[in-house]
Amino acid sequence: MNISSEEYLLPGSGVSINALPKVSLHDHLDGGLRPATILELAAPIGLELPATTESGLADWFVSQATSGSLADYLKTFEITVGVMQTHDALVRVAREFVEDLALDGVIYAEVRWAPEQHLAGGLSLDQAVDAVQEGIAAGIERVAQAGITIKIGQLITAMRHADRSLEVAELAVRHRDLGVVGFDIAGAEEGFPAGNHAAAFDYLARNLFPVTVHAGEADGLDSIRGALFDGRALRLGHGVRLAEDIEIGREDQENTYVTLGPLAQWVRDREIPLELSPSSNLQTGAIAAWGDDMLDHPFDLLYQLGFRVTVNTDNRLMSATTLSRELALLTDAFGYDLDDLEALQLNAASAAFLPLEEREELADAIVDGFATA
Repeated sequence: MNISSEEYLLPGSGVSINALPKVSLHDHLDGGLRPATILELAAPIGLELPATTESGLADWFVSQATSGSLADYLKTFEITVGVMQTHDALVRVAREFVEDLALDGVIYAEVRWAPEQHLAGGLSLDQAVDAVQEGIAAGIERVAQAGITIKIGQLITAMRHADRSLEVAELAVRHRDLGVVGFDIAGAEEGFPAGNHAAAFDYLARNLFPVTVHAGEADGLDSIRGALFDGRALRLGHGVRLAEDIEIGREDQENTYVTLGPLAQWVRDREIPLELSPSSNLQTGAIAAWGDDMLDHPFDLLYQLGFRVTVNTDNRLMSATTLSRELALLTDAFGYDLDDLEALQLNAASAAFLPLEEREELADAIVDGFATA
């Protein structure tokens, strides 16, 4: 079954969450393939798969990803990246990626991916980026024919355990007027701090190029500090473990108090956006310090304390999810209403790596869409 077709209704109102205008900031290209596409792309290259049916393959990805370990979670990408090594494959995956987002009511998305992982078929870094942009353009055109408008930007990612970050940063800047809107580092977080990539981040800062950094997922507060002060990150990829710097105490049986540590205070006061991905955070064990259920996720704590939280899918294939589903899960867990969902989308719009005027237009589109829901 195509999970994109599932409809999620806001309890008590009957409003379709799917139909609401949404913004997606943290969504990996190699984590959003359709199982049918994997099956078709794997056959001619002889890539062995763990299942031979769409449903079987979809179930395998979710099962493998739900390990409580980011390292095990990342192993699933050996398959998706394996089928994305040619121009045609990248074009197709990117086109379908856009189509699936549009079907879910997303009106702006930033798709992140690491070109350095897609060169085995002979493509250069620039050719790989061009292929993905070709697919994005094709997807935008195809959904436009159905009367749907969507805008997409690429986030070019460097692998934090590799040594090509400066080269990839230069690649991103070369394509800044050709569809690329920002830079990211991803991969195994623990043991590979942002400071290892100082040359890349210095280059990006000199070129006034936006940066988001995976931090606070598989590692804690020091990783977040590194993202902010070594990476000069404008957003935190996940950042969920920032909650480790928040103390909740009890004055008496009726009253509690909350104290922000210096890092949490810095992030909140400067409205640094958090790219939270609820289902993924559960799967990888990123919230293990608080529990293993959506109710245990510190999302609501951060939201109620005024942090600039955004809702994201991370990897739709691995979590069998969509942005609508993530919003529905949060609504079920924390009792959010339409105003809350609108606030979360406005947070994401304000955090987009777009010029101010375009962010304002995006916010207007969200307000208008929610007003008529």
